[in-house]
Amino acid sequence: SDGPEDAQLLLSEVFRSVEWVRQDRGTISEEAAIQSICARLPSRLHKAVSNIIVGWHENITPYPEMERLVRRLKASGYGIYLLSNTGKAFHAFRERIPALEQFDGEFASGDWHLTKPCEAIYLTFCAHFSLKAESCFFIDDAPANIEGAQNIGMQGFVYHGDMAKLSAALVAAGIRLYAE
Repeated sequence: SDGPEDAQLLLSEVFRSVEWVRQDRGTISEEAAIQSICARLPSRLHKAVSNIIVGWHENITPYPEMERLVRRLKASGYGIYLLSNTGKAFHAFRERIPALEQFDGEFASGDWHLTKPCEAIYLTFCAHFSLKAESCFFIDDAPANIEGAQNIGMQGFVYHGDMAKLSAALVAAGIRLYAE
């Protein structure tokens, strides 16, 4: 791409597209998403669209502080589960997330044709793992996703990188955090 205008186009037409949501829901292939998005964009951006759709996960960086929290929660006896809006590509990049080895279960939206914040995904998630919503504490970076979880009885916290605030919210919710 050639500058801020192209970057803005890619942001709005790829990451904020209906096709992106459909990929997360598992109802459109990468190839179909690329074709549909490219139909709206100048040809100079087609390669970038393809690179984003196919390789967006390659730039995901682990969050060491979150990995430490997961280990502390696991050591404290809690079950740890992943509920992610992500397409089937998740299965190709999951090994790049070090904390996943601590998880008791993973729930990728694309496998279930549901996405957050739809209440059905939280209900299906709880049923799949035999969890009671009121015993779950849901962490997400999107307020709408926290609201969806709260609507079925989960506690939740919007996480924007402040581990001290998250730890305080966990403690306030009655969750024991043993030291590392």
